[in-house]
Amino acid sequence: MSVLSIIIFLTVIIGVALYAYFRSRSVNKKSASGYFMGGHSLTGFAVASTIIMTNLSTEQLVGQNGQSFVAGMEVMAWEVTAAVAVVLLCWVFLPKYLKYGISTISEFIEMRYDVFTKRLVSMLFIFTYVVSFLPVVLYSGSLVFNQLFNVSGFLNISDGTAVIIIAVVIGAAGIMYLFIGGLSLSAYSDTLYGIGLIVGGLAVTIVALRFLGDGNYLQGFDRIVKDTPEKLNAWGAVDSAIVPWPTLFFGMLFNNLFFWCTNQMIVQKALAAKSLKEAQKGAIYLSIFKIFGALFLVLPGIIAYNIFNGNIEGTADNAYPMLISTILPEWAYGLFGAIIFGAIMSSFVGALNSTVTLFSLDFYKSFINKNASDRKVSYVGRITTIVAGVIVVILAPLIALFPSGLYAVVQQFNGIYSLPVLILVMVGFFAKKTSKLGAKITFITHIILYTSASLFLSDVHYLYILSVLFFIDLAVLLVFNKLYPSNEFDLQSDFSKVDMTPWKYRYVAGIAVLAIVVGSYIIFSPLGVAA
Repeated sequence: MSVLSIIIFLTVIIGVALYAYFRSRSVNKKSASGYFMGGHSLTGFAVASTIIMTNLSTEQLVGQNGQSFVAGMEVMAWEVTAAVAVVLLCWVFLPKYLKYGISTISEFIEMRYDVFTKRLVSMLFIFTYVVSFLPVVLYSGSLVFNQLFNVSGFLNISDGTAVIIIAVVIGAAGIMYLFIGGLSLSAYSDTLYGIGLIVGGLAVTIVALRFLGDGNYLQGFDRIVKDTPEKLNAWGAVDSAIVPWPTLFFGMLFNNLFFWCTNQMIVQKALAAKSLKEAQKGAIYLSIFKIFGALFLVLPGIIAYNIFNGNIEGTADNAYPMLISTILPEWAYGLFGAIIFGAIMSSFVGALNSTVTLFSLDFYKSFINKNASDRKVSYVGRITTIVAGVIVVILAPLIALFPSGLYAVVQQFNGIYSLPVLILVMVGFFAKKTSKLGAKITFITHIILYTSASLFLSDVHYLYILSVLFFIDLAVLLVFNKLYPSNEFDLQSDFSKVDMTPWKYRYVAGIAVLAIVVGSYIIFSPLGVAA
């Protein structure tokens, strides 16, 4: 990076921070609601932006483009099909969550089942965020940042040292963001970083197509269609290692429903909306982004395959960094670097905020100090932010010692609770009577079956396994609800904290999104451009 690039980089980072600070000053961060939930002040665009930036980091930008370099548009399933789950978040999950006035997913599970199950779910979320998601986001993000912008070369140090320095800087910035401004500060900065990521990501795709087409965008795309039509087929083979097409309707759908509709770090941002209407708007904006996100999270990998004729140094994950270094002018490195920095920090802050919220509300307030004042809970949240953040920053470089093993093990661990949590929430929405015993047996049954499948069916794609386990888990819970009911709940109860007037265009907009999803799969198929 040149001196000009560094000046542009620092100007953008500082400018975004100042904008977010002044926008969030009206929120009382000394209250629990203000610190953890942004004072329920977020608009639809802010909701969508902060969820996008929490979800999207460099491991997707680089990793998915690396996968598409090898497998083509099949990889778009991770983005495009997520829109279906997000539409259901808008239509079904958000009205229920906001009606019951919850701040955490586990709070709803306590409402419908019991305290033990609530704390179990909270602990599983916290463990996953602190041990897996946060360190991996910080380490892999720093690794990619160094790849893209050659920080080690600029500072004349080793790659390993550069990655540690970048991780510490991003981690410290994220901790400071959350400590000072809570969710609202990061949400307002995410609105700018979100715009930057969309514009910057699409710009990379457009410039890359122009490069491939010798100055003509359409000729660039035409070259892909003529030379590598197989790369434009989004329908994975039945035995595909990426996304087998039958799992799109089962395992992938269930996986998406868990992540987008019952995952604390995603849902919490929507629950911070000022009204149901704004939350639903945010979900629809998010669903649109997930569809078109494939244009810069997947398509550049295919363009890189054509530019480099399928030959790159090292692994496929080098495809995106090589593309960036080939097509971007020197001055753009500072601007693009600031966007990437923001993406890493936003993912870090988003997950850290959810970790702190779960501990403060589900353990400190409800177990350690039940009489704690609102101000005291907010104070504990700030202290927890520093402690958890420092632990993650220390753990992040250790990921280098287990480049694949540790991450793979923890990702398998996530499968232990994803489906049970989804099923407990879905059944809790519609069943008047639920079973405490059934909730526990569902977890136990799932753990036994999931572990057995991991050991004895290791050659079967895990999305096929999720396709089957979902229906078994659901059957177990429904049977126990029928035979051993322990709780009865008035489904018409209303504990809402915000205006519950729904967005009148939610169904029209949602149906349009679903139609675009279907259209995308027709376009990127043997019936369309992959012919």
